[in-house]
Amino acid sequence: MDSASGHLRSYGTALRTEISGDGVTPLIGIYDMYSASIAAQHYNGMFVSGFGFAASYYGLPDIGYIAWPDMVGFVQRLRLAFPHQHLLVDIDDGYVDPEVACHVIEQLEAIGASGVILEDQKRPRRCGHVSGKQLLPLEEYLDKLDLVLRTRTDLVVVARTDATDEHEILRRAEALAATDADVLLVDGVRSVEWIRKVRRVIGPKPLLFNQIAGGLSPRLSLSELDELGVDVAIYSTPCLFAAHAAMSHTLRQLRANDGRLDPIGDGDVGVAESIGLLEHNISRHHPRSRDREPGLTGASQQ
Repeated sequence: MDSASGHLRSYGTALRTEISGDGVTPLIGIYDMYSASIAAQHYNGMFVSGFGFAASYYGLPDIGYIAWPDMVGFVQRLRLAFPHQHLLVDIDDGYVDPEVACHVIEQLEAIGASGVILEDQKRPRRCGHVSGKQLLPLEEYLDKLDLVLRTRTDLVVVARTDATDEHEILRRAEALAATDADVLLVDGVRSVEWIRKVRRVIGPKPLLFNQIAGGLSPRLSLSELDELGVDVAIYSTPCLFAAHAAMSHTLRQLRANDGRLDPIGDGDVGVAESIGLLEHNISRHHPRSRDREPGLTGASQQ
């Protein structure tokens, strides 16, 4: 509940409205509360990446280790700290069982998630940008997707296929476009031409594109994606990979300096900067305006 207005925030509606507007909606992949705190200063939407969460929470690759209560708990902490951000959540295959998928949908919607991505992989699952992916039979996935769609009330649902065979990509994309899913994702799409092919076959259905450094898909700007008819872009790993590089560099420097910390310079982060960032996440510090809509505020208001 929004304590100021007395009604449940329509987080799904807010994200759906932004997706339907002009241009491409960017959602930044985050992997913990600290990365989310930094992302919120720059963008008004987050992607709760399974890749990043598996790496951060378990120290494991994104191949099916995530337990749904852990993901729900993480999203609950995110929503408390970031009441005005879009939160699109990766729920993999819905944690295998359709009934579990629907239970997770109810949990996430109750705590204020904006949307979810549901994939058509079967176990053992893989990151969408690596080889070895196996697919559920299309009808089995469509049955699971239909049950999820009938369970949600406001939540945005992204239907995702991990098909790699050219015929199967188009067959599944066309089938998913015919459902009531809000958005469609073909993960690991390998070229601009294939984005165009998918765009043609799905008609007016909003299209999501997943950008990941070192992945299978081309690196494209938001302007380029807009020209290709893409509506949403998720950036799964820039925060995670940047942290990896920065921590490695800092620790190499620390070892080279015989354990002496470098002096703080302009643009560097110290105790004050870190505390200042985190103080914004205390719920009592959030502005409580009756007129404010979820997911539509600028980063400066976070």
